[in-house]
Amino acid sequence: MKPDFSILRWVALLEGSSLILLLFVAMPLKYYFGLPEAVKIIGPLHGILFLSFIVLLFSHATKNELSLLKTLAGFMASFVPFGTFVFKAKVLKVSAH
Repeated sequence: MKPDFSILRWVALLEGSSLILLLFVAMPLKYYFGLPEAVKIIGPLHGILFLSFIVLLFSHATKNELSLLKTLAGFMASFVPFGTFVFKAKVLKVSAH
């Protein structure tokens, strides 16, 4: 039976999008335009999505659906803008087939 990575794929997409919004929209709004509200909204949302991604990632790893190397790659990708997009496209797509 093949592992179902559909939820992990969606969370990877959302987590990556929230990181990009945080770094390239909310932070500039806060520091260049004096509008901290964007960070107050996007920051916690990104935190929830980040933790959800990590929990799902390690959940799949503990079920031996992802190798240690792929799990570490996903963990590292979550800290890099566009990283979870690459992880989703390369690792999760290959692992599902």
